Amino acid sequence: MIGQAIKLIEKGLVPDNLVRAGIRKLCQQRLEEESAYDCEKQSMQFHDFWQELKQSHIAIKTKEANEQHYELPTDFFYYALGKRFKYSSAYFDETTKNLDEAEEIMLEMYCQRGQFIDGQSILELGCGWGSLTLYLAEKFPNSQITAISNSNSQREHITAIAKERGLNNLEIITKDINEFEPGKTFDRIVSIEMFEHIRNYQQLFDKISSWLNDEGKLFVHIFCHRYLMYPYTEDGDDNWMGRFFFSGGQMPAADTFLLFQQNLSLDQRWLVNGQHYEKTSNAWLENMDKNKKHIMPIFEKTYGKDFASVWFQRWRIFFMACAELFGYAKGNEWMVSHYLFSKK
Repeated sequence: MIGQAIKLIEKGLVPDNLVRAGIRKLCQQRLEEESAYDCEKQSMQFHDFWQELKQSHIAIKTKEANEQHYELPTDFFYYALGKRFKYSSAYFDETTKNLDEAEEIMLEMYCQRGQFIDGQSILELGCGWGSLTLYLAEKFPNSQITAISNSNSQREHITAIAKERGLNNLEIITKDINEFEPGKTFDRIVSIEMFEHIRNYQQLFDKISSWLNDEGKLFVHIFCHRYLMYPYTEDGDDNWMGRFFFSGGQMPAADTFLLFQQNLSLDQRWLVNGQHYEKTSNAWLENMDKNKKHIMPIFEKTYGKDFASVWFQRWRIFFMACAELFGYAKGNEWMVSHYLFSKK
């Protein structure tokens, strides 16, 4: 039944309001599958997955995840994202007029919460299209920023923008996080929505601790559930997200990182209501629809003419799914969390 419905949706034959209603139903189904209403069973599921994570590689299926998002032509993200190319949640306060402003607000929030100041050495893990790397390079001209990405196209994009803006205080490295070793230490390490692709948090946190100066700090932004932790799988019709957009990924719980403080100590955690991500995702969808005539030729070249329309609709579904997930229960079920850690 779900498989047939998805085929109709991917052909664009189902109105958006019905698609969104179906997504909300799947959100409810996910809560039931993860035993959200049975504390004892849920606690055991959490423990079992936690133990599994500790036996895993730092990250899995990095090639697949990279291909699903980050090796798409940059032009697509130019038409879908905001001015800063921020491919993660923005922040909409009561005065925010548009996505561009919301991106700026969240980027400045990182600087405040991460305690960034000019002159620091900074490492960004999973820099995406460079929204934060470029923001830091502009705001802190005496800082030296090193950023890693698993994507050649992202490195090329950031390097081109930096050259265009006359920024020479950043270095972009293309590397799988499983293999990365910086060979030096930093005052700040920051990661925005990369840890959802991580499995072995303890191993990565141990590495990060060794990459920090004695007074160094780690700032992390993730999306999460308020207390559930579960992997995205690819089997079955109802695991559409894992199959097409999030291979090897997982949904952390807001408290997950509190279990991995052997070498890093949590200074503070902030929860950010999921409705900010809902608004961000809806803005991406609006941009996609508005720029369809520009995006379709990109998709025809990337996916082939026979599949371009299906993939356009899949990306629309992806943005709707993100919007409905994070907007569920008025943003109090799935959300964003920020963390500041100090080296022990």
